[in-house]
Amino acid sequence: MKSIALPIGLIALAGTIVPPVLVLTGLMAPDPMKTTMLVSCIVWFVTAPMWMRSE
Repeated sequence: MKSIALPIGLIALAGTIVPPVLVLTGLMAPDPMKTTMLVSCIVWFVTAPMWMRSE
C-alpha cells in the first residue's frame, strides 16, 4: 500500500502547489484552481499518513 500511496500523495501535493502558479501566470481561472486545490488537499491528507507511517 505504501508504494501506491507515495506517488498519489506527491501528485496531490503538486496539485496544491501548481494551480496558484497557473493562476498567477493567467493559464488557469480562479474557480477551477479552488476545486483542484480542494480535491488535492483531501487526497494529500488521506495518502500522506499511509506512506509516512513507520513500520
